[in-house]
Amino acid sequence: MALLRLRAALLGPARLRGTGIPWSVLRNYSSASAKEKERRSAICERTELLEVLKARVKQLQASNIPEVMVNKVELAPLVNDKYQDPLWKGGAPSPAEEQPAPRERGESPAQPSGWVEKLKKEVCTRQLKVESKLAIAASQLAVEGQAKAKTKAKAKAKGKTKAKAKANKSVKKPKAKVDAASIWGPTGSRSVCAHRKPRVAAVKEGAKAQRPWRAPEEKESNHRKILQQTVQSSLECFLFLQQPEEAETFLLMYHNSRSKRRLLNVDAYNIVMRSWARKGCLQRVHQLFSMLVSAGLQPSLDSYAAALECMGRSQVPAKAIQRCVKQLKNDGFVVDELFQKCLFEEDEKEKVLRAIRIVQPKYQLPPPPRPKICKSSLLRAFYSRTTMPYPKLDFSVQELQERFQQQLEMELDNTVTIESVESTKPLTPQAIKARELLATLRSQWHDSILRALQKSKHNMSKLPMASGYNILYPYLCLLPDEEYVAIMMQVLNTLSPQGESLAVLARDLGSKVYNRYVTQRKLRSRQLEKVQEVYKGYIGLLARDSRPHEYLPREYWEKLVVEAGFGPSLNLKDCSWPYVILMRLGMHLLELLVQAVRVPRNILNPRLEPRLIPVLYHIYSFRSTWQVGLIKPHPIFSQLVSNAAETTLTFNSSVIPMLCPPVPWTSPHFGAFVLNDTKLMRFVDGAVQHQLLLEQCPPVNLHPVLDALNQLGNCAWKINQPVLDIIISIFNDKGNEKLDIPPPVSEAPRPPAAPGNSATGNKSHKQELLLCKKKAAEMHSLRMDALYKLSIANYVRDKVFWFPHNMDFRGRTYPCPPYFNHLGNDVTRAILLFAEGRPLGPKGLDWLKIHLINLTGLKKKNALRERLEYANEIMEEILDSADRPLTGRKWWMNTDEPWQALACCMEIAKASRSPDPAAYVSHFPVHQDGSCNGLQHYAALGRDLIGAVSVNLMPCGVPQDVYSAVAQQVEEFRKKDAEQGVKVAQVLQGFISRKVVKQTVMTVVYGVTRYGGRLQMEKRLKEIEFPEEYLWEASHYLVKQVFNGIKEMFSATRDIQNWLTESAKLIAQSGQTVEWVTPLGLPIVQPYYRSKPTVLNCSMQTLTVKTFNGNQKPDTVKQKNAFPPNFIHSLDSTHMMLTALHCLRQGLTFVSVHDCYWTHALTVDVMNQICRQQFVALHSEKILQDLSKFMVEKYCSPDREMRALWQSKLMEQLSNVPKTGTFNLKRVMNSTYFFS
Repeated sequence: MALLRLRAALLGPARLRGTGIPWSVLRNYSSASAKEKERRSAICERTELLEVLKARVKQLQASNIPEVMVNKVELAPLVNDKYQDPLWKGGAPSPAEEQPAPRERGESPAQPSGWVEKLKKEVCTRQLKVESKLAIAASQLAVEGQAKAKTKAKAKAKGKTKAKAKANKSVKKPKAKVDAASIWGPTGSRSVCAHRKPRVAAVKEGAKAQRPWRAPEEKESNHRKILQQTVQSSLECFLFLQQPEEAETFLLMYHNSRSKRRLLNVDAYNIVMRSWARKGCLQRVHQLFSMLVSAGLQPSLDSYAAALECMGRSQVPAKAIQRCVKQLKNDGFVVDELFQKCLFEEDEKEKVLRAIRIVQPKYQLPPPPRPKICKSSLLRAFYSRTTMPYPKLDFSVQELQERFQQQLEMELDNTVTIESVESTKPLTPQAIKARELLATLRSQWHDSILRALQKSKHNMSKLPMASGYNILYPYLCLLPDEEYVAIMMQVLNTLSPQGESLAVLARDLGSKVYNRYVTQRKLRSRQLEKVQEVYKGYIGLLARDSRPHEYLPREYWEKLVVEAGFGPSLNLKDCSWPYVILMRLGMHLLELLVQAVRVPRNILNPRLEPRLIPVLYHIYSFRSTWQVGLIKPHPIFSQLVSNAAETTLTFNSSVIPMLCPPVPWTSPHFGAFVLNDTKLMRFVDGAVQHQLLLEQCPPVNLHPVLDALNQLGNCAWKINQPVLDIIISIFNDKGNEKLDIPPPVSEAPRPPAAPGNSATGNKSHKQELLLCKKKAAEMHSLRMDALYKLSIANYVRDKVFWFPHNMDFRGRTYPCPPYFNHLGNDVTRAILLFAEGRPLGPKGLDWLKIHLINLTGLKKKNALRERLEYANEIMEEILDSADRPLTGRKWWMNTDEPWQALACCMEIAKASRSPDPAAYVSHFPVHQDGSCNGLQHYAALGRDLIGAVSVNLMPCGVPQDVYSAVAQQVEEFRKKDAEQGVKVAQVLQGFISRKVVKQTVMTVVYGVTRYGGRLQMEKRLKEIEFPEEYLWEASHYLVKQVFNGIKEMFSATRDIQNWLTESAKLIAQSGQTVEWVTPLGLPIVQPYYRSKPTVLNCSMQTLTVKTFNGNQKPDTVKQKNAFPPNFIHSLDSTHMMLTALHCLRQGLTFVSVHDCYWTHALTVDVMNQICRQQFVALHSEKILQDLSKFMVEKYCSPDREMRALWQSKLMEQLSNVPKTGTFNLKRVMNSTYFFS
């Protein structure tokens, strides 16, 4: 055995590359003595260093280079042969797949809570077995070998005896043997489960014993959950494919190995039970129950649901069902919970009920739980039942049903092909020939890719599951082969001539397969049928010709679901794929694409050799200091596409605005699109912490957030066609960079002519050539972005559409369609109008004029009355811009936001020329923007009087400008220093202005450091031609003075910021991530960890992906620097949501771009009042005190008997809430320029 271990060490960490599975959790635990642990730790340290060096040598010898710097990647040692299984192998079994893999390294070997604790039983057992040869192998022995042992080394009899004794002692045998029939068999014998403690009691005892402050257990649990998810996703594939035999074989690979079995939880057994239950094979379900019990697991409700479903499908004696129900109760469950807590697909619910009614004929489904009402003091009035009916849309029931059907058809097709707005030249013979040629080639490529895919699957299918099995095989069987080919062809057709990152393409391919799988799963489970039925009733809440309802969309949808009764659950069981599986599947498809797609070399030049060459090439390029693998099309292909001048664009249906009102969010798993899978909370690829936090949160706590997202998503939009047409005309006329319309790549600067033989000239020419290529790539990217936005806008130009919303981890809201939405730039905002129109009313036209002046950037320091007077003075310019935008005096082009200004000019012209401007129906959104909103929240938190005045929390006759105030303060500091002879202060005379300090002041609240602030200052000084020799010293001096100025003006603000920063630092140093709950009840966790990438060793290149799990240590620097800005962002999102909900109750149309609120001109005054009321209400809560209390309870649990020094320091820090000033919050109610 020791020789095999030594051989494994010499081979290096070769077997796990590409697994993406952190290795530390896969090890057995041991109970080694302290002396053994100490000796083992030293070996671990030496072994780890040896392995890292070996892996580094192999990387340097390899021709391919990972996409990140090598010194960022940590390499995994070998794992024991018992872990060498298909789960950790990613690609086809080839030599290329057996390369060293990085790992997620655990804690230092010297730390008992890290390596030694995690190596418990395995280390001890192995140590005893190789005692006689440890001296020889110690320098090379890996902590855990992976090479599968074919022969067993002999060890000393004494060592064997000890090892066996220890193994027997550490593994408790079940008291009684459980066979397949002993659970509900005819003998009536009770299973081992019957003697166990009831589940509810066990959970309560566990909760009492749990210590919240002990993060390592929580981390281990999260880490293991990721690994279990990998096993479960494969089992779910077999369930979807209706292959229970394969599912059970796959499960047995883990169940039959005591070491691998720890990766199985009850959900894994339940998936296989469901596979057999659908076939009605009760004997197999019995066997799985026995396996579950023998593994030391407790059956869950889903276990009993699967068993009862199987009984409902087959003819079984009533006594067997009775024993199953009795066992369910013995385990602490009740029958009603089956229908209250379990998620069902297809007819599973009916079959379970049928089985129950065989033994309880009069059994009735439990009544739905009484809806819980949010108890937040901020929303007590909002959720009171004495409210006005939900506002109607201007559509009939029939119209909304037709729109729903259109949306459903679009999502079922997965993709949408639309006409491009890019003008094309008259169809030339060359273009006709190129299109015919491309069509022929694409047909050939389709067949070639299909053959390559089928061959790959055939080779995989011949491999036995016991050894060499390819984990990707079931994922390649989920869809028809034609769909995989269509996905690959779509990626090929949309590839940029400049190429695309290998990682991006792999993620895109994997995600497309996953999304189509989810769609098929929803169809298979009959969930779509139920959604159609419920949505038909939901239309009654929104349609103008239906009776009024006082329900919110979420409440009404939940009511309809309850009334629908039977059928599948709308929340499907979790079937998400681990990020590493997603990437590896994408890489496999990309490799097939690169290998299969070829083109004749002489297709454009018959004089060349007629041989086939690849259409796609794998190359390397530098992005910043990183070397990145790219997939780039051959110039022949790019030339063909260019010659064809095709006029269509193909998008996924999820990037197109919805053609019907979105499905309301009712849980973290359900809402937005009809079929497309959408997450409530956006997060980094591979992160799972946010979703776990949302799932653990009581549903009632999420109601305010869900209702706010539904309110934003229910706003209907339409296109401002006159403005869109003008933009398209300029777009097709070589663009206009001043107006933010990117020109085509044909306008890119031409590379200079090659110089003579001068070495200096050649070097200069190469630099210029690189700059030209970079500029061309940037222009292509900007041009395509604009093309996508304008083409989508043109596609929906005659339609009414909606933007479903979700949020980021801080609670900030975003529209789900990524390209075209109201969060876009000036161009996209200008072409959007509310679909609902409202009369301007007595003050609406004035608000339109004030809004126009705000868009120009003029009169920022003037009162609203003065802005209105100025608008009236320049009415001639406004009307000229509206009437002759491209041929007149073009006043609108010289504004800060030219396209929105032009749209507003047109609206003012129409309103002012109407017979009665007050009665003019306007669809135009008017904006009200917060005045340095982050500092407003800080000033309110700290009741900072001087700061409150500076950011317009106090009523003033004219708007206060915090940037000018800080610039003035800095200038006073400069004068004092100049008088004392400070050279840099003297040089800066005349250079300090609002423009110089604005960016730094704006970003201080969002956590900018002095280093970042100095770079900002340096950039601003360069723009105003400051003497270069003093640039560094001046920028350093200025950032220091800006920070001092802010500290004087916002003293309480800086105290709060420092308190938040220091608290986060101590929390992160304790090994935990920073968490908090917003005043609306949304749980938040910061996703910043020490990056430890996993390397996937694919045949094309090694690919690094970042995996996130609770076992990683938090990044202390990012945790502390990001906490203040993230906390403030969570407050501004809370304020926005409160405003949105109360605007809903007042019948207002409301949307937001973070701290910029939009509504009709008629309702601006009402919105302003609500906005101020909710800001005062929010900051009247004890926000900092509640935060302190939450963090003390979470991170400093009082049940610890012996508190360490750092814990006492953390307790003191978290409890020491900064003192506040004397500002009276109610003054905000009368502040005109708080939002204006």
